[in-house]
Amino acid sequence: MASAWLTSRQVLWIMVFIGFAVNYMVRINMNIALVAMVEPPRPMEVMDDNGTRVQPAVTGTQCIVPDSVADAVQHAALSSNDTDDLEEETAARPEGSERFRWNAHEQGMVLGAFFWLYWSTQVPGGVLAQRYGTKIVFGLGNLVPALLAFAIPAASRFHYGALLAIRLAQGCISGLTWPAMHDMTAKWIPPNERSRFVTAYLGGSVGASVTYPVCGLIIDAMGWEAVFYISGALGVLWWLAWVVLVFDSPDEHPRIASTERLYIQKALAGNVAKKQLPTPWRAILMSLPVWMNIVAQWGGLWGLLTLMTQAPSYFRYVHGWGIRMTGLLSGLPQLCRMLFAVVFSTIGDYLLKSGRMSRTNVRKMATAMCNIGQAVFVLGLAFSGCDKYAAILFLTAATAANGAVSTGALASMVDISPNFASIVLGINGVVTVLPGFISPIVVGALTYQNQSVEQWRIVFCITAAMLLVTGVAYVLFGRSEVQPWNEPADREGHSGNGLDDGLAEEDKSIVTVTSKCSELKSVC
Repeated sequence: MASAWLTSRQVLWIMVFIGFAVNYMVRINMNIALVAMVEPPRPMEVMDDNGTRVQPAVTGTQCIVPDSVADAVQHAALSSNDTDDLEEETAARPEGSERFRWNAHEQGMVLGAFFWLYWSTQVPGGVLAQRYGTKIVFGLGNLVPALLAFAIPAASRFHYGALLAIRLAQGCISGLTWPAMHDMTAKWIPPNERSRFVTAYLGGSVGASVTYPVCGLIIDAMGWEAVFYISGALGVLWWLAWVVLVFDSPDEHPRIASTERLYIQKALAGNVAKKQLPTPWRAILMSLPVWMNIVAQWGGLWGLLTLMTQAPSYFRYVHGWGIRMTGLLSGLPQLCRMLFAVVFSTIGDYLLKSGRMSRTNVRKMATAMCNIGQAVFVLGLAFSGCDKYAAILFLTAATAANGAVSTGALASMVDISPNFASIVLGINGVVTVLPGFISPIVVGALTYQNQSVEQWRIVFCITAAMLLVTGVAYVLFGRSEVQPWNEPADREGHSGNGLDDGLAEEDKSIVTVTSKCSELKSVC
């Protein structure tokens, strides 16, 4: 709502930010909860010179195998105090928190199931948002998965397949959210503010940065079941606020200031239609800028999802960290991603407003940082070996670099077609959802019964290659100008979007836009 403190666009940013935080919280709470849901791996045995097993046994990770029995005793003490080792957690977990004997392949299936049907609702999400509005589609796309989270503990105990079904349904419905949001962005946000506004989409990073450590504390205090109950409750609370505070366009908002409404209409004049247009499917599917955005997003999401989904397991099984430390240091990179996105988007919008760089070059610069820069840091992670401090540094830097996506390909999809941005993002989602379920399967296959530094190095090298190739492709061939098919000819053969007529009709009760210039400056 408009007020002396916040504009309607700022309120929208806040609600979208929290909405994506909730979206990611429901999506990734399984990543950290799964570590507590499964039986820990059997301890490695420490042998003396005669090949006899010596006590105490050490929790098995390649990076903490001791050189002597004395080291084993010392490590057992340190592990108990500093990293909350697996055996201690098993004994100290809250009563009633059942564990399951799922192997690495089955765990990868649980993590990947969310994405199995996620792709199927991407284009429908964009089409439904155009027809019924983002308020309904995005709202329900977050509410229903949150409600399903309440059923996860019971489903897990009932049958492994029931859990997969719940995760599959959550992903299918969540697929509506991202493309739906682009329709609202196109109707609310002037072109030179898009980089900063799209940072709201990275609310998921803050959701992840909070979810990981908080879930670790919740699991430690109340058991893994509480993670899903609390996540579901927060999703319901967000939806109630969303219904009250958010509207599909400035024209529908009952409390927006007239000066802000006029400013938005003037900034979007000529690009956003006031009436429903026929979708130019063939032109969209044949568009090189559309496919370059898809290519950039494929690489960026492969990198982000691999790091975000697999970080808890990597630190757990390679570096031997406990639930609480794993949660904290898995969440830190996501917070840095959001902070980097805000800084980078501010720079990007400044370059656009000042005319120092073209829109296309700003998007290319951002994608180079998002993909190529991230590839460099992922390679550093791949060769960090058992150096846990280097691993933390490179993981944080790689995840933070992905924050530039809000100024790159994600904003470019609105640039090239404000009228069909939700559909473009939907098509993008159909393709780029593949890394979400391919990556966990690849990681599961590479690390099954072999959680070694060498196998994780292969995982990260594959990720870096994906990032590098896609980033270079976008820099060479990407474009961000409004495409001719943004305003397709209607059935009578006219090529226009009806915006001018809509503005003229509304402005009959207002003197002129120019007479409000002094007021508009305060809004801008």
